[in-house]
Amino acid sequence: MDKSTDIFDCSGKVVAITGGSGLIGKELAYGFLQNGAKVCIADIKSPVPDIRNTEFVKIDITSERSVVNGFKKLKNKYGCIDVLVNTAYPATKDWSDRFEKVRFSSFIENISGHLGGYFLTSRYAAEMMKKQNKGSIINFSSIYAFKAPDFSIYDGTSMTMPAAYAPIKAGVIAFTRYIASYYGKHNVRANIISPGGVYNNQPESFVKKYEKKTPLSRMALPGDIVGAAVFLASDASSYITGSNIVVDGGWSL
Repeated sequence: MDKSTDIFDCSGKVVAITGGSGLIGKELAYGFLQNGAKVCIADIKSPVPDIRNTEFVKIDITSERSVVNGFKKLKNKYGCIDVLVNTAYPATKDWSDRFEKVRFSSFIENISGHLGGYFLTSRYAAEMMKKQNKGSIINFSSIYAFKAPDFSIYDGTSMTMPAAYAPIKAGVIAFTRYIASYYGKHNVRANIISPGGVYNNQPESFVKKYEKKTPLSRMALPGDIVGAAVFLASDASSYITGSNIVVDGGWSL
């Protein structure tokens, strides 16, 4: 195999994906499988339909007990984790309430569950990786972590940008860089992927407005994000840590 291709190969790497049953997580699972990885989907529900050649471990990232038990199962099964990808997206039922209606308790619960969940999983994975002196943690953030929302694109729909979303995703970037600095001496890398809007059958008016603001003139598809994740998991990015890869078709320019 050509050396330039070989460095992107993930053969033999154990990749755990929280939220692996979700829209983006499923595509990441397929992508890692195609690049030779051993994939474990860590989610509160198993993928439907089941993704062949993957393992499933039930993990609720909002529960420390669930995270502890889930990571014990991963350790017993594989002995180690080479790559952790956090795509899980826990949210309360009133997550999409407009700003003026958001309950303070709900705001705090969403930050605790989402950002707190990334804290739990990242710490357990990093401690496992430290013992083997290698590993890659990839946490998903968003363009709204560093770019103010354009609320006009939501006009005429029931959609809005949830109030807790921006602080959560901004926190993910800062926290991941903390992990990168703290565990760097153990050869554990931590990086961020910040996608733009991903198409998921949103209202046509929203899609058109979003696409008009995007240089590549379309919303992302889940598969558009796979390459960045494989890159950060592979040896091709062995000297990259604390970085944020923006995958948004130029929306945030």
